[in-house]
Amino acid sequence: MLTREDIERREDVSLAPYAVRSGCSRGRVHDEPEHPFRTVYQRDRDRVIHSTAFRRLEYKTQVFIIHEGDHYRTRLTHTLEVAQIARTLARSLNLNEDLTEAVALGHDLGHTPFGHSGEAALNEFMKECGGFEHNLHGLRVVDVLEHPYPGFRGLNLSYEVRESIAKHHTVHDSPQCNKEFPGAHPPLEGQVVEVADRIAYDSHDLDDSLAMDLVQAEELVELDLFKQAAEDFARDVSGLTPDQKVHRVAKLLIDMLVRDALSVAADELAACGAASPDDVRSAPGRLMHFSDDLETKVREVERFLMDRVYRNHRVMRMTLKAQRFLTRMMEAYEKDVRQLPPTYQRYAEEFGTKRAVCDYVAGMTDRFAQDEYRKLFEPFERL
Repeated sequence: MLTREDIERREDVSLAPYAVRSGCSRGRVHDEPEHPFRTVYQRDRDRVIHSTAFRRLEYKTQVFIIHEGDHYRTRLTHTLEVAQIARTLARSLNLNEDLTEAVALGHDLGHTPFGHSGEAALNEFMKECGGFEHNLHGLRVVDVLEHPYPGFRGLNLSYEVRESIAKHHTVHDSPQCNKEFPGAHPPLEGQVVEVADRIAYDSHDLDDSLAMDLVQAEELVELDLFKQAAEDFARDVSGLTPDQKVHRVAKLLIDMLVRDALSVAADELAACGAASPDDVRSAPGRLMHFSDDLETKVREVERFLMDRVYRNHRVMRMTLKAQRFLTRMMEAYEKDVRQLPPTYQRYAEEFGTKRAVCDYVAGMTDRFAQDEYRKLFEPFERL
């Protein structure tokens, strides 16, 4: 049987010099004895998976509100897709896969109900307190709001996982400066998750949009990225149904983005001569990203998604409705905190009313938020 020490010795020999080794973690906020056969990052991964916040992701919107259908991505299925892509990238770069997976599974724990529309409502509500940013709230979730252990608050995750959550950056993320984690960049395992996140949501948002008939497959061939994928796809289309063709193009698209990101990372690592995780943190820029040519094509896809999907009247109608009712609900809680559960009433005394209301609402699933709204505002006879 492999012990933790055996795994750590294996990492010392097998991982790339720029990879984070489990035995070299900067540790946890609260000291704990090491586990006999799980490394620090394996424990982090397991703590995330068993957390309440992780389970709630099943009923939190990715793009399309859950009641639109059972087959569209939720925040949980998105997270699993990110973890799968991230592990592929990490293995190819000889990085610490356990750290990568822990970061991937925890990177969206701070998301609100109803996706980015919920975040917009919370940001407006919290503007006098510095606003709301889901990465920093994710750090608060794992540091404060989860409370499974008697000796301390939070999940007591390792420095490296917490750092990567706080610094997570994509076109949908704007991490704020955090003095606890100096430097602009997370370790390469965290950067891998950033790229995997982007690959996942670009590909599955298009997939879901096609399923909802918000866009048509014929429109995609006008995008340069799909033209490139379609050239490979065109070699093997005989006998495929329309759905199989869409799936085939999506598969080729993901593979193309992964290959490009790996090629760029190899070039960046060679150019900067990174020989340690700290070299990665202090590099002039992110080492994990797309090539300039592919970045241009990916941004065209993301503009297409913004114009044709995220701003589609069907999506906007639900987006604005969610913002209105979350705002009304938060205002009601703020007016009288006795409507909050006892735990959050104590948070109001400790952290302030707005922060307690924010913590409560940000943790809600879509379904729970709708139930709470009905309890607050619908007539008694309809309850």
